[in-house]
Amino acid sequence: MSHALSKIWIHAIWSTKNRTELIEKHHEQHIYTFIKNQFNECGCYIKNINGMPDHIHCLFLLNTQKSISEVIKQIKGSSAHYINQNNLCYTTFSWQTGYAAYSVSESIVGKVDAYIQNQKTHHALKSFEQEYNSLIKIYHSAHGFNHGS
Repeated sequence: MSHALSKIWIHAIWSTKNRTELIEKHHEQHIYTFIKNQFNECGCYIKNINGMPDHIHCLFLLNTQKSISEVIKQIKGSSAHYINQNNLCYTTFSWQTGYAAYSVSESIVGKVDAYIQNQKTHHALKSFEQEYNSLIKIYHSAHGFNHGS
């Protein structure tokens, strides 16, 4: 084969620094639109982005020429810069170091998409910490867990 073919769905999650509620509702869609455009610039199709004032979830197809860490680093860096340059936060904005990224089987892309879409409803019942611990149990119950950095 003379070229690379892949279809790797990634569910990525990252939070604001110290999980402070920095993403204000009236700026949320503006920020998400910027992030979507950044994913597109990285050559990654983004299916969904949504979150809460202290974290976001993204479901995207990984570009064959990029690593997950390269994509997330680009998205987080450019979006923090954009938020600060456009005064979309009441204080200096930054993302917390690190992220979570999980591969998603094609058979459950719809389920993960719905989960991301319903973040506001979901978090009315469960905190970010509870959600994160649940995801760790789901995704890391199998052998081969890699913490990465």
